[in-house]
Amino acid sequence: MRRPPCHNHSMLILASASPRRRELLTQAGFTFQVLPAHIPEDPMANEDPIAYVERLAREKAQAAFQAALGDVESADGLVVLGADTTVTLDNQILGKPEDAENAARMLRLLSGRTHRVITGVAVVTATGVEVAAEITSVTFLEMPEEEIASYVASGEPMDKAGAYAIQGRAARWIPSIQGDYFNVVGLPIAMVTTLLEGVGCRTSATRTVPQPTKFAEGSN
Repeated sequence: MRRPPCHNHSMLILASASPRRRELLTQAGFTFQVLPAHIPEDPMANEDPIAYVERLAREKAQAAFQAALGDVESADGLVVLGADTTVTLDNQILGKPEDAENAARMLRLLSGRTHRVITGVAVVTATGVEVAAEITSVTFLEMPEEEIASYVASGEPMDKAGAYAIQGRAARWIPSIQGDYFNVVGLPIAMVTTLLEGVGCRTSATRTVPQPTKFAEGSN
């Protein structure tokens, strides 16, 4: 399978099926192929949230790197980007809800409080692995029970870490954030660009600034 190169003779692969990550990476000017990696996402016992997302990002990128080796003549120009996003409150990991009841429980926990959104990012090449994490604080207004029920019934929370999408209907309850907005969407694009350019993978055109609207739905 022929993979489109990113600049400087590198081949960039995104190890994620998330439409939001594809959108952000495209808007940032990168040319890439999507090769999702499916790995278990359960936290280890007493695993720190930052260590958790960094581990998953690394495992996803490494799995996609190994899968891609069968389609290229040499691994020298292969660059794989992996990412994983989670929501934490009081150092408790809030992943994707298992069902509507679980989604409502998460939203009640977030209501009227400030939580953290953490994205782990990993870049794998033939010479090694670069891993980093971005943290953004997000403040929620108080959410009435009937609004929580209506939001859960919309289906939007069901494949989102923390049971909400900042770029969706949940925006009405978020008066402020501290940090990278795009990190909350699912990919801290400024940090990702720094990591990719550090391994010689550059944008295919003049870099554009992602706009915080019109993101497709999908999983983190």
